[in-house]
Amino acid sequence: QVQLVESGGGLVQAGGSLRLSCAASGSISSINGMGWYRQAPGKQRELVARITSRGTTNYAESVKGRFTISRDNAKNTMYLQMNSLKPEDTAAYYCAARDRTIGGLFNYWGQGTQVTVSS
Repeated sequence: QVQLVESGGGLVQAGGSLRLSCAASGSISSINGMGWYRQAPGKQRELVARITSRGTTNYAESVKGRFTISRDNAKNTMYLQMNSLKPEDTAAYYCAARDRTIGGLFNYWGQGTQVTVSS
């Protein structure tokens, strides 16, 4: 089992920045991919960014050039640096992890952290 805890959300003005963190604990050695999702009220959850164990990254088109995903394996922590925030970035942000022994896309989820961008 893997436990994920997000932090770093909050209220920020448009154009501002936030950095989200996701601390992982438990069976860390089984994780081979992590990612950030978000869900706005009335909308489906969408993938924002993901990173493999080798550091390969992918981003949603809507955040390319503004968000940066990274991970510190020594600290078992993943980050999402969000710059030039827009009101449409307002959502609950969730981190997720993929267990190589289970397969599929992502197997574990954090509880979410709210990001609100005011105009």
